[in-house]
Amino acid sequence: MAVDRKQDIIEAATKSFSLFGYKATTMDQVAKLANVGKGTIYTFFKNKEELFDEIIQTLIAEMREAAEKAIDPSLTFHENVHRALFEILQFRRRHQLTIKLFQEGKEMGTPAVLDVMAMMEEAVLSFIKEKVLLAVQAGKIKPCNPEVTAFVMFKLYISLIFDWEQRGAPLSEEEISRLFELYLFEGLST
Repeated sequence: MAVDRKQDIIEAATKSFSLFGYKATTMDQVAKLANVGKGTIYTFFKNKEELFDEIIQTLIAEMREAAEKAIDPSLTFHENVHRALFEILQFRRRHQLTIKLFQEGKEMGTPAVLDVMAMMEEAVLSFIKEKVLLAVQAGKIKPCNPEVTAFVMFKLYISLIFDWEQRGAPLSEEEISRLFELYLFEGLST
């Protein structure tokens, strides 16, 4: 069945990209892992880039779905932002493909990987921006530039989770939530 073959190819390519990275993955490897002829891949995908793009679009949709599931309407805006961002970053940490891509982007600077990383970040920023806009409209937070606010929230979160670990002991989820609330919602003024 064509749908099954296409899914087998996508799963094989995901596995190959996760193990070897984008640059080292070949269509021959994907064909071997999917147990199909290389020509079969080309009936579904024009090239490696198109196949990679389909996988990344699915990954972004899954990441967004995980963030949406983390949101609880009974909680405050800042609690939900924390929950959604924490889930997005945990998703990135536990998904083998994103781990490999971030490693390849950092170590090799592969252009296609850097583009995908930017696309993933843009998807996260867009998600946060939507939530900020809704919170402003509902009067839950002050009017602000939603794009800049989303950027600051995301970068602060990344700093607290990933960057801080290079300087000191990892922060707990509760500590991250408290610091996020302090810096963004309360401020440091006495």
